Amino acid sequence: MKDNSSRPRNPRTLAVHAGTRRSQYGEVSEAMFLTQGFVYESAEAAEARFLDATREEFIYARYGNPTVAMFEDRIAAIEGTEDAFATASGMAAVNGALVSMLRAGDHVVAARALFGSCLYILEEILPRYGVEVTLVDGTDLDAWRGAIREGTRAVFFESVSNPALEVVDIRAVADLAHAAGATVVVDNVFATPTFSRALELGADVVVYSTTKHIDGQGRCLGGVICGTRDYVRKIAEPYLKHTGGSMSPFNAWVMLKGLETLDLRVRAQAEAAERLARAVEGHPKLARVIHPHLASHPQQALARAQMERGGTVLALDLAGGKEAAFRFLNALEIVLISNNLGDAKSIATHPATTTHQRLPDEQKAALGITPGLVRLSVGLEDADDLLADIEAALDAA
Repeated sequence: MKDNSSRPRNPRTLAVHAGTRRSQYGEVSEAMFLTQGFVYESAEAAEARFLDATREEFIYARYGNPTVAMFEDRIAAIEGTEDAFATASGMAAVNGALVSMLRAGDHVVAARALFGSCLYILEEILPRYGVEVTLVDGTDLDAWRGAIREGTRAVFFESVSNPALEVVDIRAVADLAHAAGATVVVDNVFATPTFSRALELGADVVVYSTTKHIDGQGRCLGGVICGTRDYVRKIAEPYLKHTGGSMSPFNAWVMLKGLETLDLRVRAQAEAAERLARAVEGHPKLARVIHPHLASHPQQALARAQMERGGTVLALDLAGGKEAAFRFLNALEIVLISNNLGDAKSIATHPATTTHQRLPDEQKAALGITPGLVRLSVGLEDADDLLADIEAALDAA
């Protein structure tokens, strides 16, 4: 795609073409620059580059790489941010986005419903270095209002929580945070870049585990931080490049290939996820079915306002508790038991004993992580086959 066009491009087009850099050979598929270092024409050139490297000049793969730069530019174009920094994993992105801006004495307010590793950063790592952290019910605006104060440096939440699929009002929380001068960091993984425009709703920084939908095919770890150029290059980048959290060129190439089909894949997955949720809701073996676009979801109106579709994940709460959940999981034939999500293959996870197992029982209960809860990430299999598999497993539960 030529960069001299003034005509705006839709996200699906940007996902195929944005950020492309071609070598002298004019390749169609993006080149994979598997090199850890770069050669300078002279000692003077090396000195000049270390003093002030441009976006097209590279020093060391931990600092930047042409393949990684293509991925960063492409995801920034899709997300609508000025810039992006690609990281080694989704947790490197969360850690980098928060720790790079914080120092002893700062205050952070975060939603309590978070992935287990995110909670570890907030509850264990940040307080160790003198950062005060307040956790709130992310769905309760009064709780946010009461916690955010003058001196709050950052606000952090998942736009759709893992695994109970609570929905946070991005615009309302961002307004409260901005009034106090705080930076809003949103983990947008469950909503996906296709269905959610967190930046337009007030987010300052958007992070993704690109391991999920962006790769979406079970191949590589990765993460990305999207934001203003000043935030990305002056705050996040120095921290990440010096502490080793940057993405490898090979993984960046895989993510570039994933972006090309992202829109097509997540639309098919989201359609199937909603169909499955509607089909099994009311099943006698289930205490509840959770999906953001179901009428039974307490924040359905907000989810529909913030997200074009309800996402690729639903949760099934087995009425028989852990034993029934395990019988259900063990009876599945197509759906895999694993702890990833956003994959081409459908995956079922029992959060209480895996991804969130370290949490105390009372904290699990507060987050809606019951012994019977199963998170179901819907893949690209035939929806009829998936429904038959799930219904047979429910019968066995």
